[in-house]
Amino acid sequence: MVQEEERGKRERERERERQRERERMAEVRSMEEGTLGNATEDQKNCISKLGLNISIPFLQKIFAEVLGTYFLIFAGCGAVTVDKKTKGVITFPGVCAVWGLAITVMIYAVGHISGAHFNPAVTIAFAACRRFSLKQVPAYVGAQMVGATLASGTLRLLLGGGRELFAGTTPAGSEVQALVMEFIVSFYLMFVISGVATDNRAIGELAGIAVGATILLNVAISGPVSGASMNPARTLGPAIIANRYQSIWVYIVGPSSGTIAGAWTYNLIRYTDKPLRELTKSGSFLKSLKMRGSG
Repeated sequence: MVQEEERGKRERERERERQRERERMAEVRSMEEGTLGNATEDQKNCISKLGLNISIPFLQKIFAEVLGTYFLIFAGCGAVTVDKKTKGVITFPGVCAVWGLAITVMIYAVGHISGAHFNPAVTIAFAACRRFSLKQVPAYVGAQMVGATLASGTLRLLLGGGRELFAGTTPAGSEVQALVMEFIVSFYLMFVISGVATDNRAIGELAGIAVGATILLNVAISGPVSGASMNPARTLGPAIIANRYQSIWVYIVGPSSGTIAGAWTYNLIRYTDKPLRELTKSGSFLKSLKMRGSG
């Protein structure tokens, strides 16, 4: 009798968990489509008065992308500039760590609001795989470019704009070498993003750490070769402020094609849509750790 009651209790808990998951996914779809979703009546009235077909949640997503990209570029390019200005105080491993940590903290800060793209190539790759609304791509890319340009401008004002302090990316060797390197590291980055951010079976709580570690590794590998852009906004922001466009096409074509290829490659090995909790009956990874710790 006691066993039947416990079994029934577990079944009810699973049903509540599935209901919460359905509600969460419905909210995510609503946000991606740019609908009002859970907007309050005041928000809806405000939109109606303005006569705009734009939801408050969508505007919040765009603002989150501007802020996220701004702080990512400010931290990463700031580390590059300070390292040059102080003749190596931060060191190359330090610069790698800053890029990885910057993306990690911003994913946890605004990932639940905008998805934490911060990268036109990532946005385009998601849209190419039909995991992001195509009509929202221009707004996202525009927001990322604004954030990157503002951050680059801020660094120029704070640290100076000498040619030797340029924080943009240029090939150390040939353009072809840089192009291939950017394609590979962007492929690697998007493959990881697709795994941790779009697959229900992945451990979502660790997505920021996985992506941040990938950025750190990619910067360490490709930094001395191509500058480790992986992000057209990361290259274009400093280039616009400094008016230096050397080999700029490499950092648009390489990351964009690499991320699209990485996203589609992950889709080829995605063999089931069942979430992790249905495969392991354990739910959240972090929740299971808490349960073990309290047991």
